[in-house]
Amino acid sequence: MKGIVEERAVELGNYILENKTTVRGAAKKFGVSKSTVHKDVSERLRNVNPQLYHEVRGILEYNKAQRHIRGGMATRRKYCGK
Repeated sequence: MKGIVEERAVELGNYILENKTTVRGAAKKFGVSKSTVHKDVSERLRNVNPQLYHEVRGILEYNKAQRHIRGGMATRRKYCGK
């Protein structure tokens, strides 16, 4: 059973890396919670595949830095109808 979790962590890491997606996007694609994705790629992936972990970490840091911009754009679309 434990091997399945590590495999999922690697799959999530590869998906985030290939698609440059967010934690939310990966969670939706794999049908798991955002918390699960976050734990898999921030804790489990570090032990299973450190190189992939560092690459995914860069994408997640970028997404974190950009989220206030995406949030503002979503609010604008909501109220301006665009």
